[in-house]
Amino acid sequence: IRRGNAAELFSGIRHIAINILTNDKVFKAGLRRKMRKAAMDRNYLASVLAGSGLS
Repeated sequence: IRRGNAAELFSGIRHIAINILTNDKVFKAGLRRKMRKAAMDRNYLASVLAGSGLS
């Protein structure tokens, strides 16, 4: 990642992460709570990534 386009790349990564969490049906909560749970609970993060097909 270079300095010139780092913001664009991280914006794309964030967009993908938001789409994955929005499509998650295991944990019924808002996006903010899903983001916090994924940051705190590695098992939930693994289940979200496994369900998205990115793992």
